[in-house]
Amino acid sequence: MSIRVVVGAQWGDEGKGKIVDLLSKEADYVVRYQGGANAGHTLKFDDEKIVLHLIPSGMFNGDATCIIGNGVVIDPHALLEEIKEVEELAGDLTGRLKISNAAHVILPYHQLLDKVKEEHRGDDAIGTTGRGIGPAYVSKVSRVGIRMSDLFHPEQLRDKVQSNIDDINDALQHIYDHDPIEADPVVEDLLDAADKLCPYITNTSALLHDAIEEGKDILLEGAQGSLLDVDHGTYPFVTSSCPTAGGASTGSGIPPTAIDKVMGISKAYCTRVGNGPFPTELTEEAGEELREAGQEFGATTGRPRRCGWIDLVALKYAVRVNGMNELTLTKLDILNDFEEIKLCTGYEIDGETTDVFPMDLPDIDTVVPKYKTMPGWQQSLEDCDSYDEFPENAKKYLSFVEDYLGVELTILSKGPKRSETIVL
Repeated sequence: MSIRVVVGAQWGDEGKGKIVDLLSKEADYVVRYQGGANAGHTLKFDDEKIVLHLIPSGMFNGDATCIIGNGVVIDPHALLEEIKEVEELAGDLTGRLKISNAAHVILPYHQLLDKVKEEHRGDDAIGTTGRGIGPAYVSKVSRVGIRMSDLFHPEQLRDKVQSNIDDINDALQHIYDHDPIEADPVVEDLLDAADKLCPYITNTSALLHDAIEEGKDILLEGAQGSLLDVDHGTYPFVTSSCPTAGGASTGSGIPPTAIDKVMGISKAYCTRVGNGPFPTELTEEAGEELREAGQEFGATTGRPRRCGWIDLVALKYAVRVNGMNELTLTKLDILNDFEEIKLCTGYEIDGETTDVFPMDLPDIDTVVPKYKTMPGWQQSLEDCDSYDEFPENAKKYLSFVEDYLGVELTILSKGPKRSETIVL
């Protein structure tokens, strides 16, 4: 039996979907454990391309049961659209897709609040996707959330939504100067979606506990990345959930003692979407070169990603926070044409050099990165089918990363397709 967590080691967009797709061939269960439809996991195989937002990335390789865990917040109509799209490639999902009855529902008032709050913040806006993720988690923590299990009880559901909208209308009118909203259309729309979703909803925690007792292989898939974790990321420029390995337990119901592998996914360079600190960001020609070569545009929003050199200080922090014992490096091919490659190995803060990632936002904002410069390999990796065939400078780069982090590299990705992956 193996229970492995796959977690983003940077600010998200590291290529987790591709790796989960690859590993899912040997898995009995693949579980998405947090986040919402603001995440986009892009898969490319057999000349097909699909972007998954809520459904786990294990749906296309093998026959694993795919679970949307209790830690995820779900936009019902976004999920129904995604089910339809996936079924066109993978066939009927009945029996293969399971939704936790404890997962929370994103409603139109969450999306509205997300947008008006961002507008109200002005220049201090966080840069959310406007999909209602944060407000849905606020409802959850405030104990007024709507859970998937509520879809089975229409009258109680109606009362809960009405009560929530009464409170929300007060804020909309008196704080945000916005027109009130009506509860009935929200409820009717939700009940319409419930008819289609209820067959997928079950007690997934019990299902997974039985799987553990039976010695099944389980793959836990995170969304976003460690540096966007609401507790351990660059707060307040973070997501509203816990993408780190600890979140895999709370978002799935699997006990932490059952998890034996934590695989971190990192790009060979670094990107970030939205606002917030980014010590190694490149704002001129090199940054644009990375963006264009890597096609760094959000899979969900289309927003251009900020790009920079790999940040080993931040990456080592992610290794420690997650307890990573495996590391995958993706998009190595994007560095093919660089004459020199830089790796951040330390920070200078107020004249002092440190290799500790700071948790205080003013400190992160003033970081001056200290770089090690290495010669690039300046040749394509396309025909390299094993590590031994890599250019010598590529091997030196990989060896330096591995030594600095103290974690073994287990998978290397040199392109978007399954076939462009080397398992070490």
